[in-house]
Amino acid sequence: MRFSYWLDTSNPWQHMLEMSRLAEQVGWEGIWLPDHFMPPPEGYPEQEGEVPELGEVRESWTLAAALATLVPRVRVGHLVLGNTYRHPAVVANMAAGLQEISGGRFVLGIGAAWQENEHRRYGIHYGTTKERIKRFEEACEVIHLLFTQERATFAGQFYALDGAPLMPKPTPLPSVMIGAEGERYMLPIVAKYADEWNMWGLPEAVAPKMKRLDELCESLGRDPKSLKRTAVALLYWADTEPELQRQRDRIPPGRPALLGTASAIQSQVAAFRDIGIDELIIPDFNFVVQETAELLTRFQQEVVAAL
Repeated sequence: MRFSYWLDTSNPWQHMLEMSRLAEQVGWEGIWLPDHFMPPPEGYPEQEGEVPELGEVRESWTLAAALATLVPRVRVGHLVLGNTYRHPAVVANMAAGLQEISGGRFVLGIGAAWQENEHRRYGIHYGTTKERIKRFEEACEVIHLLFTQERATFAGQFYALDGAPLMPKPTPLPSVMIGAEGERYMLPIVAKYADEWNMWGLPEAVAPKMKRLDELCESLGRDPKSLKRTAVALLYWADTEPELQRQRDRIPPGRPALLGTASAIQSQVAAFRDIGIDELIIPDFNFVVQETAELLTRFQQEVVAAL
């Protein structure tokens, strides 16, 4: 099982670079970046307290290109790109460039987009959930065609290609990760187009989705084992009982979290391994900046090494 690190892009560039280099040094296998331009609106229910829209957020493609150059071993990718922000043909060309820059370590993480306030503030069309899903499905096909055909032609409701080239082709093709949970519409897109799948969740929430993906892959004649499974959970380290209670109180409502001592977290991580998760991704969104280096190191030395 891989273990990867998800950056909070509200932090300064120098901090992100230093933590990414440390993560690579101590054994983490991937660096992930969110694709946003501003925080969620105040009072967003999944956040801890109120989040002001004017908080700092750094653009993810710029960061990914820099990290792919300056952190030379680990995989680098987006978790995940909002499809509504860029035309998929533009995304495919950018992905080809990053795959070349990284020497084949780029992962193209994509999703349907969800953060309404960014669309409203920037004048980007948001649409209904149904529309965004349909748009996303077309985008996945557009990217696939551009990656695999010399000239791609496509006529959909939202996108159209007319003998469109993508040269040079990325070599090897980037792994495509789709972040999704909806079983009716989104997971079928995952089964059809993704090399990797991601969701926030603890094993008891992730396992039923994995079972559904197995069924969907089999219905398409695809080997379910060809689809890698990844999950995200926050990390709250606590060495004492008072610290355990303090950390428990910090967990945002509805967010999955690893919580406790090293031995407790070992057991929680082992549960992900036991259901067949290929990669566990730990964000630093909740970390105290000054403690990030210690937490990245301790997790590798006291949890991963023990497993």
